[in-house]
Amino acid sequence: MNRFRVVGCALSLLLASGAAAQDREQPNLVADVVKGVLLDPTTYAPAVITWEATRLDWNSSQVFFRNGYTEHNPNFTLSGRGDDVAMGYSQGNRQILMDAFANLQVSVVNNLSTRIVEHMLVPRYPNHRKLVRTLGWVERSMVASFLTYQMSAVHFRQWQENEQRAQTLGLR
Repeated sequence: MNRFRVVGCALSLLLASGAAAQDREQPNLVADVVKGVLLDPTTYAPAVITWEATRLDWNSSQVFFRNGYTEHNPNFTLSGRGDDVAMGYSQGNRQILMDAFANLQVSVVNNLSTRIVEHMLVPRYPNHRKLVRTLGWVERSMVASFLTYQMSAVHFRQWQENEQRAQTLGLR
């Protein structure tokens, strides 16, 4: 969480200095940046997709916990160590939600910083506005895709494995 505070402070300083240096071409830097971040699907996609993948994994694991199996993921055990007793279902859902909010923070920071850089580059290169905005969009899309894959692929795989294993063991 400390790095989020550092990045947040740095961004607020950039926003403050950018707001002080506004000209007629940029009437409201803060409003434009905030609006762009709030309306951009790459802000939300990694958190939402990872939340769904983790939820599917968690829900499909419940049948095993009821039959004496342990949880491998230390984030979802009572002791905080892997291969131990799983936390309760509702506590696990809260953990998934907290993880989704942490993922959302990463996306927001990335999208804020990209939008700020765009707003600094557009006046500097007025003949290349479209290129600057396109490169910003590409960067946000690539980061969102990478984060989504990194955070959700293992959960989607585990969900599928859980479903197959439960079927094989006759637990479903």
